[in-house]
Amino acid sequence: MEIGWIGTGIMGAPMARRLIGGGHRVRVYNRSPEKARALAADGAVVATDVAACVADAEVVFVMVPDTPDVEATVAKIEPTLKAGQLVIDMSTISPAAERAIAARLKTRSVDYLDAPVSGGDVGARDGTLAIMVGGDSAAFARARPLLELMGKRITHMGAPGAGQMTKLANQIAVALALEAVAEAIKFARAGGLDASRVVEAIGAGAAGSWQLSNLGPKIVAGDYRPGFFIKLIRKDLRLVVEAARESRVALPGLALMASMFNSAAALGHDLDGTQAVAAALDRLTDVK
Repeated sequence: MEIGWIGTGIMGAPMARRLIGGGHRVRVYNRSPEKARALAADGAVVATDVAACVADAEVVFVMVPDTPDVEATVAKIEPTLKAGQLVIDMSTISPAAERAIAARLKTRSVDYLDAPVSGGDVGARDGTLAIMVGGDSAAFARARPLLELMGKRITHMGAPGAGQMTKLANQIAVALALEAVAEAIKFARAGGLDASRVVEAIGAGAAGSWQLSNLGPKIVAGDYRPGFFIKLIRKDLRLVVEAARESRVALPGLALMASMFNSAAALGHDLDGTQAVAAALDRLTDVK
């Protein structure tokens, strides 16, 4: 298939590579051109602007940081889009914004899916992402073979915006699980235990989780290299707060974690991985 891919950052680049590896012809565009050019060695065609990226593409993927970025990207490509094209937004943004974009593109006979992902940069590289999709069922069926190159669990969640609502639920669970891992490791160390062995021991039982298995060892090692930035989880939790306000739902654990990640950012960790929340925990709890 002819595919246009917009956004080649820490997640977007390896996801685009999965499509290239699947035999598809992929044109890529990124605001920072050097990030897009890195994919040329993999066989991608580097577009000089978004219009060139999406022209004549059967499917267009968008993977950019935040709601205003998606809205601006769609506004730029909309005049170029033709009836029958499919646009798939794999960013994590506002569910309400996705519903509005889907309705607008429908008037042009352009299909639109919101398909945010979970699994970090490792999942993006390995093609093992969880992908949560909102939108028309026929468009989902059309997109599924492409999504299967990037993910191992692809779930159609319902109408436009449902994929984003599911991703935000995912981020609540991720944030609280990560705090539990950080606190468990801190408690173990305070008790004189080998934290690495604790992670190994409890990971085989009821406390086991993706966060414990993948980020627990990084916390123990003080390795804060990003698989997913603190600044992005902060953005995601802001979206959760907005959606929860609309739904009139109180989420006390979420309020705690928003504060913890904000503290990590204030300590200079905004461009570190989410596991750097452990550094904030250390600063906040080491009271003499």
